[in-house]
Amino acid sequence: MKKAAIISVGNELLNGSTVDTNSNWLQKQLLTVCIPVVYTCSVVDDIDEIKNAIEYASKKADVILITGGLGPTDDDLTRQALAKYLNVELEYYPDIYEKIENFFISIKRPTVEKNKIQAYLPEGTIELDNKLGTAPGILYQNRKILIASFPGVPYEMKAMFDNCIYPKLQEFNAGSFLVVKKLKCVGVGESSMAQMIGDMMERNRTPLINCTVDHGVITLHIVSQAKDEKAARVAVDKDIEKLHSILGDYIYADEDLSLAEAVGRKLAQQKKTLSTAESCTGGLIAKLITDIPGSSKYFTYGWVTYSNEAKISQLGVDKNLIEKYGAVSSEVAAAMAIGAKAKSGSDYSIAVTGIAGPDGGTEQKPVGLVYISIAGPNETKTEHFLFGARNRDFIRLRSSQVALNLLRLNLCN
Repeated sequence: MKKAAIISVGNELLNGSTVDTNSNWLQKQLLTVCIPVVYTCSVVDDIDEIKNAIEYASKKADVILITGGLGPTDDDLTRQALAKYLNVELEYYPDIYEKIENFFISIKRPTVEKNKIQAYLPEGTIELDNKLGTAPGILYQNRKILIASFPGVPYEMKAMFDNCIYPKLQEFNAGSFLVVKKLKCVGVGESSMAQMIGDMMERNRTPLINCTVDHGVITLHIVSQAKDEKAARVAVDKDIEKLHSILGDYIYADEDLSLAEAVGRKLAQQKKTLSTAESCTGGLIAKLITDIPGSSKYFTYGWVTYSNEAKISQLGVDKNLIEKYGAVSSEVAAAMAIGAKAKSGSDYSIAVTGIAGPDGGTEQKPVGLVYISIAGPNETKTEHFLFGARNRDFIRLRSSQVALNLLRLNLCN
């Protein structure tokens, strides 16, 4: 089976000013043609560093995809580095320069001398046409390796990959099948899940099960490789069935869904509505829910009642309740949920109150203490969580995810 490497070029990727989204997108596309990525790296704008990265990648992979460094400025050095790796000279192509000139004419801008470098390609390579910008891509291919270099601009790179490289990769990797499926899990720690799964996560096993974690959501990637597509799918499906029997309700989706999407689907399927009453999360739960297209079918109202006065005036929380137990308490969380449900007329309501920090904690109520209440058609359930003295963003996002999961479990039951 063919393997791939991705090289991202640019100082901006290494100084924190730009996030490399190209690599993530390319990894997903490569899997659709059964070519897993075994190596990725980001390198500075330096000819020798880029050349060395290509040399190293060529020892690990049959397909090397390079993004960035094809522009007209002095720090765009990928074409020179590729020429150095191939031990060839750059060759000028007048027809490429004519395309560049026509592009600038179409947007009513003059072509400058600096753009001429984009009409040079390493000898023995071919142009990858760029219909959305001025920088052509570069393709080198022999019987053993395929190297494609794209502009760093994401929409230019994606179009070039789809139009020029994807069909070649399908031919290049004919006869090998890779099936990858995902299980999305929540409500259990990574180490506890690994213990439950046991030897299914051994590295020399087929299918291979990989695990990633993001703010309490665990994604299990079940990867099966075979010469026969049916055999690969049967192996993956067998593992998924076994994982469902082990993990049960910890699994919230058999596809790449966010927790908010999964909750939204259940609300829509059951024709139920939801409202939110948030304090420490500041409207984040409502945002996660309404990020999903079609959420207007089930989301009705959202309150951010940050102050005690807002909890009293907007949700009808009893002032005496706050004075007796404090705003961060099980009693107030429940009253917020009940008040939001009553005022909105929704079937369910989520309420959250807590201490996100960094200040405001006490020995009795430390930073990271959060109460979450779910008011449903028949009862109101309230739980408290200690997320620790983490940073403010962590506590707010983790609180929101836990709240969505509690609602999910209510809907499941």
